[in-house]
Amino acid sequence: MLTSVLAGCSVNGATQGKTERAKDELVLAIGGEPDDGFDPTTGWGRYGSPLFQSTLLTRDNDLKIIKDLATDYTISEDGLTWTYQIRQDVKFSDGTPLTAADVVFTYETAAKSGSVVDLAVMASAKATDDYTVEFKLNKPQSTFLYTTAALGIVPKATYSSDYAQNPVGSGPFKFVQWDKGQQLIVEANSYYYGTKPEFNKVTFLYLSEEATYAAAKAGEVDIASIVPSLTSQEVTGMTIKSVDSVDNRGISLPYLKSGSTTSEGYPIGNDVTSDLTIRKAINYAIDRQKLVDGVLLGYGSEAYSVSDGLPWGNAATAITDGDVAGAKKMLADGGWVDSDGDGVVEKDGVKAEFTLNYPSSDKVRQSLAISVVDMISPIGIKVNVEGKSWDEIYKLMFSNAVLFGWGSHDPIEMYNIYYSGNAGVETNDPTFYKNEKVDAYMNQALATTDEAAANELWQKAQWDGQTGFSTLGDAPWAWLVNIDHIYLVDDRLEIGQSRTEPHGHGWPITANITEWHRK
Repeated sequence: MLTSVLAGCSVNGATQGKTERAKDELVLAIGGEPDDGFDPTTGWGRYGSPLFQSTLLTRDNDLKIIKDLATDYTISEDGLTWTYQIRQDVKFSDGTPLTAADVVFTYETAAKSGSVVDLAVMASAKATDDYTVEFKLNKPQSTFLYTTAALGIVPKATYSSDYAQNPVGSGPFKFVQWDKGQQLIVEANSYYYGTKPEFNKVTFLYLSEEATYAAAKAGEVDIASIVPSLTSQEVTGMTIKSVDSVDNRGISLPYLKSGSTTSEGYPIGNDVTSDLTIRKAINYAIDRQKLVDGVLLGYGSEAYSVSDGLPWGNAATAITDGDVAGAKKMLADGGWVDSDGDGVVEKDGVKAEFTLNYPSSDKVRQSLAISVVDMISPIGIKVNVEGKSWDEIYKLMFSNAVLFGWGSHDPIEMYNIYYSGNAGVETNDPTFYKNEKVDAYMNQALATTDEAAANELWQKAQWDGQTGFSTLGDAPWAWLVNIDHIYLVDDRLEIGQSRTEPHGHGWPITANITEWHRK
C-alpha cells in the first residue's frame, strides 16, 4: 500500500537518504491519474503513452510516425479506404492473441462512445482476414493517420463495462492494482512483442505538489513532476530534467458581438473582444518572454499559436510583442480613446473592459492571468480576473475570455479550436470564430492524403499573406506560453531522449519507457 512505499518520508520533507529499491522496480510521482480510468475508447492515452495498450502506429523520439501493431498500411487514391496489415505475433497481457477483430471492435466501440475520441469520419471498420483491417471513411481526412497512432487496442473477447478499472492490453506493461487517489501498480507484460522493459514493476504515486517534492527529497521516488517554483532548491541525488512541450496556455477572446445564446441558453459574444483592434492590441502588448521568465521561471517558451514548432505550425505568425506604445497607437487608430481620463479607452460608448476567467485550482494560470492584466492595463484595457470552477466556466466561455490549456501531436486540435462548424461544441471554438477562407483551407488539409500538402494548408489557415486565424489575421486568441514539463530524475536512472510532450494529461514521459535503465 501507499504507506509502505513512502516509509521514511518525513512530514517536513527532510532528506532521509535514498531508498534502496530492487533494480527492476520504479516509483514515479508524475501525476496523470485519469478520472475515468484506462479505457482508450473513451480517451485514455490520447495525450501521452497508453502504456497498457498498443496502437496501430506510434511515434519515435523525434515524433515521426512509425509502425507499431501495423506492419504496413495503404491509403486509397481517393482517401476513403485505409488498409492496415497487423503483426501476427501479438498477444494481450492475458495470453490471448490480438487479431484484426480486436482492432475493428476497438474502433467501433470508440465510435459509439460519444467521448472525446472523434471517429465521426469513420463509416465502417472491417476485418478482411485475421490480420488485415479495412477502414472506410465518409470523406477524406488526413488526420485519421494520427488517430491510428493514438487509439489503443482493447480485447473484444473480454472487454466489459469495468474495463477502464481493470484494463487488458498488448502494451509493454500490464495492470495490477489501482488504489484511486493513492497509487497505481503495473508490471511488465511478458507477452509484449516489442523491446522488453528493464523494469518488472512500476508504481505510480498520486500525490499533491508538496507531497511529491517531499517524497523526492526523501529518496522515495525515481522521478517526480514538479512546478517551476520548486526548481531553485537542490535535491540530493536527483537532477532536474526540463522537457519541451506543446502544452500551451492561451486566452480565448469571444469573436462575436453579444446578443445571442447557445441552445442551452448560455450567452454568446462580447462587445469589447469582438473588435479586431482590441484583440490585436492585447496580443501585441503582452510580453511573452516576461511571462516565461517571471511566471515559469524560464521553464517554457513564448507561444504564438496552438502548434508552435510542429510540422503544421506557421513560424511566420510569431510577432514582435511587448510593444505597449504600438498597441496604444493601434487602439487610437481604431477609434478607442480615453475620453473621460479614467485610464480605460472606449469606443461608441463601450468601455474596453471585460472578464477573464481561469480555473481556480490552477495556480500557474492564475499567475499568468494576473500578469497579463498588468501588461495590458497600460494600453487602456481593463480586465477583471476571476477564478472559477470548470462547471461555471463552461457556462461563461462563449461570452467571457478564458485562460485555456491545449497542446496535441495532432493538427485536428487546430481544426477543433478554429473551424466554425465546431463553435459551441463542448470546448471547441469557444470564441465562435468564423472565416470562410480559413474553413476552406482546413477542409482541404483534411481532404488531402499527402501529409506535406496538408501541413502547408494548415499553415495557410494560420496566415496566407492576407488572412488567417493567427495574430496577423483575425486573432481570436492570445496565445501566451508553452510550458516545459519539469521532472526531478534520480541520478541512478537513465531515461534517454525525451520527446516534445503534449498537454499535461496521462504520462507522456513514459512514451520511451522501454529504453529506460539503471546506471
